[in-house]
Amino acid sequence: MKYRRVLAALLVVAAAAIAHAQPSVHKATGMVTKVDKDKVTIKHEPVQTMNWPGMTMVFTVKDKALMEKLARNKKIDFEFKQEGRDYVVTSVK
Repeated sequence: MKYRRVLAALLVVAAAAIAHAQPSVHKATGMVTKVDKDKVTIKHEPVQTMNWPGMTMVFTVKDKALMEKLARNKKIDFEFKQEGRDYVVTSVK
């Protein structure tokens, strides 16, 4: 019985830690440097929620409608999320 209470308490602590972890969607500003079929290269400013400095990196774009908003040398505000080892653009302004 005591074991179950300890296990339940540990699960509550673990759930709280996950809830306070990095947000699932991150916001950034950057300059598009290259557009491919389903990928975009962006030179972005620091991303606070990921603890990243500014850098140039490749993002995946799954929503084809977003590809229309991406053009080389265009400054954008965008949102992205991590899916496995990929970083996927979810919104572009």
